Amino acid sequence: MDEGKMRTLVLSLAVGAVCLPGWAADAVGAAPDIDPNQIIQKFAAKEAEFREARNNYTYRQSVKMEELDSGGNPTGGRWEIVSDIIFSPEGKRMEKVVYAPVISLRNIILTPQDEQDLRDVQPFVLTTSEIGDYNITYLGREKLDEIGCYAFSVKPKKLLPNKRYFEGQIWVDDRDLQIVKTYGKGVGVRKGDDAYPRFETYREQIDGKYWFPTYTHADDTLHFKTGENPRIRMTVKYQDYKRYEGRSTIKFGDVVDDKTQPVAPPKK
Repeated sequence: MDEGKMRTLVLSLAVGAVCLPGWAADAVGAAPDIDPNQIIQKFAAKEAEFREARNNYTYRQSVKMEELDSGGNPTGGRWEIVSDIIFSPEGKRMEKVVYAPVISLRNIILTPQDEQDLRDVQPFVLTTSEIGDYNITYLGREKLDEIGCYAFSVKPKKLLPNKRYFEGQIWVDDRDLQIVKTYGKGVGVRKGDDAYPRFETYREQIDGKYWFPTYTHADDTLHFKTGENPRIRMTVKYQDYKRYEGRSTIKFGDVVDDKTQPVAPPKK
């Protein structure tokens, strides 16, 4: 097995179950010479590099949300959308929806905040310019499958209007110093009766250099002020990463021809 595959985080959890922090992690103790602040600075710098790299990739994003009964069975309420994140002939990043059946959700309404979480919070990135917005607490060293990690608790210092934040736990690869897993939820200034699910997102080492988000899963009960407590299950997949060269000099990953980007039918 090559080194790239050995550094890929295995999705060994049962689909449909939310894994609370620690269930998939084997604590291995903290070394006395670890400087958490130094680790934070280093992984935040790497995350900034990763964000810039991902902005030069095309990929397919598939979202599926289902309403469930108390036993975890689908009730018929559903939202699905498949989008290709691509570039226009002018080099402008854009989202092209390729599959979007009629929304049949009955107990919840999707809001702009839900869209923000899908775009920015669930594939969470914590860069140098953003670490000042959070209280980041070092929790110790843990192991996810065969990957040694530093675990941190992350919580926003202050909630500003019209901005979404991540609150939860992150796991940082102890060699590449990049986030490989997040578990938590999106938070922000509340507007009326809103609620958001806890989720976990996994990354994989796609190109031998950066860890890209490939899978997000949530299975949670939402608690509204009205007393209604609908349960939902959501899965997001990020697939078919390809490097776009129309305006970039990045030299890793598969190359996308910016002149011809055929849209493939959604995978089923």
